[in-house]
Formats: sequence, C-alpha cells, structure tokens
Amino acid sequence: MNFLIKLLLSAISVILTSYLLPGVTVEGFWVAFLVAVLLSLLNVTLKPILVLFTIPITFLTLGLFLLVINALIIMIADYFIDGFYIDNFWWALAFSLILSIINSMLNELSAKSDNPDRRR
Repeated sequence: MNFLIKLLLSAISVILTSYLLPGVTVEGFWVAFLVAVLLSLLNVTLKPILVLFTIPITFLTLGLFLLVINALIIMIADYFIDGFYIDNFWWALAFSLILSIINSMLNELSAKSDNPDRRR
C-alpha cells in the first residue's frame, strides 16, 4: 500500500513538474502515473548498471555525471510512453532536478501526515 501511495505522489510530481517546464508535456494523470511507474522501474534496474559503468567519469566530475544519468533515464521514459514528451536533453535535466525536489517535498508531507509527532 505504501508503494502505491509513493507512486501516486510521484505521478502528482510529474504533473506539477510538467506545468512548470514548457519543454515537457504530459497528457493526463494516467500518463503521469505510467511515467512514475516506468521511472521507478528504470531507477531500480537500469540506473545501477549505468552508475557502475560510469564510475570513473562520475568520480572525475565529482558526482555531477549522475545528473546526466537521471536525464538519460527520463529520456528513455519519453521514448517508451506516448503522451509524455521532452523536447531535448536540457529539459530532461531540468525535469529530473525539479521532479526530485517536488518528490522529496511531497514525501516529507506524506511522512509527517503519517506520524504527526515526528520531529527533525
């Protein structure tokens, strides 16, 4: 159940991010939900492989190459899902940054609503 809630929050994040960026188009909530599902699958399966193969360049760029990997994963999702369009690499990079910020804010709000006595 918790995983489904996180997917729904990710779908909301995808929609919010697409409203903020003119180079990103999402054609509805179900497309955003599919994007959230595919991004989670790609982050679990493909991302560790890409990180492993790019350790030297990631080390040389002090970890900034991980942003490129995130953008590539988003472009892969763009390729596979009709109704989700990213204009170019730079929009994918901006999308990944803003999506992660919105996701973390929504997850923090969700965690606080689960446990109102939670303190940081």
